[in-house]
Amino acid sequence: MEEKLMRKLSSGSLDFEAYFSDKAQGMKASEIRELLKLVEAGDVISLAGGLPAPETFPVETIKEIAAEVLTHHADKALQYGTTKGFTPLRLALADWMEKRYGIPTSKVEIMMVAGSQQALDLIGRVFINPGDIVVVEGPTYLAALNAFKYYDPEFLSIPMDDNGMMVDLLEEKLRKLNAEGKKIKFVYTVSTFQNPMGVTMSLDRRKRLIELAREYDFLIVEDSPYSELRYSGEPIPPIKHFDDEGRVMYLGTFSKILSPGMRLGWIAAHPHFIRKIEIAKQAVDLCANTLSQVIAWKYVADGHLDEHIPKIIEFYKPRRDAMLEALEEYMPEGVKWTKPDGGMFIWVTLPEGIDTKVMAEKAISRGVAYVPGEAFFAHREVKNAMRLNFTYVPEEKIRDGVKRLAEVIEEEMKALKG
Repeated sequence: MEEKLMRKLSSGSLDFEAYFSDKAQGMKASEIRELLKLVEAGDVISLAGGLPAPETFPVETIKEIAAEVLTHHADKALQYGTTKGFTPLRLALADWMEKRYGIPTSKVEIMMVAGSQQALDLIGRVFINPGDIVVVEGPTYLAALNAFKYYDPEFLSIPMDDNGMMVDLLEEKLRKLNAEGKKIKFVYTVSTFQNPMGVTMSLDRRKRLIELAREYDFLIVEDSPYSELRYSGEPIPPIKHFDDEGRVMYLGTFSKILSPGMRLGWIAAHPHFIRKIEIAKQAVDLCANTLSQVIAWKYVADGHLDEHIPKIIEFYKPRRDAMLEALEEYMPEGVKWTKPDGGMFIWVTLPEGIDTKVMAEKAISRGVAYVPGEAFFAHREVKNAMRLNFTYVPEEKIRDGVKRLAEVIEEEMKALKG
């Protein structure tokens, strides 16, 4: 429908494309967003999007808090706010992070943003010069690549295994760059229940990454949207916990533990960095949504967040288990997948020679959707992987979706053998 409207509106003589900037000319729509449009058009089981289940939204609690806020705090909630964010919420989050992660509030300042995605864009805006070397995981969060790409960095992709980024390989790259008189600007990592693989960086690698940051003088951007969604295993402190110099910028969000529609996240970083990011944000949107901030403040300060997180875990764990069981039951021999202790995603790797981007259309025609793995790599070097989401779809549909997908994969594997 959008394309038909665009063609109709573009049928005149005006060359609309000619007016875009060079950077805008190079912009491309998110492959995941485009895929989801196809999924919406038919009766398809979507294992594609990274959506939280609406059943986990604390609707009644939000209604009660919103009514209270509009009754007693409307003058603040409906007004412009400061760019840094609503002070009571920032203080409540600092206290929450200190109790939960052991991050001293004396060492960080918190700034509110319109979700982690805005944080990524602001970090790109403030820290990346054209040609700067930015280290990312291979694979990594697709929208982070898109956000940073706008500022023309050179991406250095470090492979992953079941223990997260292979920090020993990063160290080898750092030595070589150092010998050439080069250095990196920062490492971007989704350290816990990573998107798209679902794996978690080990404690030893976290500590070593901090040591390397000191030795080779770079920053770390730790994106942590999924760390509260742990279904098994023991929690690992965030990298920020080990940061005694202010090298780590920690990104948090309410999208997975409250509601993505609130469009609210935060950056916890050294005050010197926060000040410059704050100036950049002033030019973007002045301030994060004030009404959302005041509601979130009450939600955190009154203890609702700590009460709600176990309910989300209880809701998602059977869905993760259902997907792992279905993969074990239906997938043909030669297919491998991660076994995450939490988060929202499972990463599936097929035999070499199968292109999951090509296969996606066939899968959708069979009523199941996934995200091809190629898009999650800075240099698109892997073609035979895919990301599956287990949080949005009920268990019975997860089983059905995985079964349909396994049938498509088996056909592709047979065709590959000839």
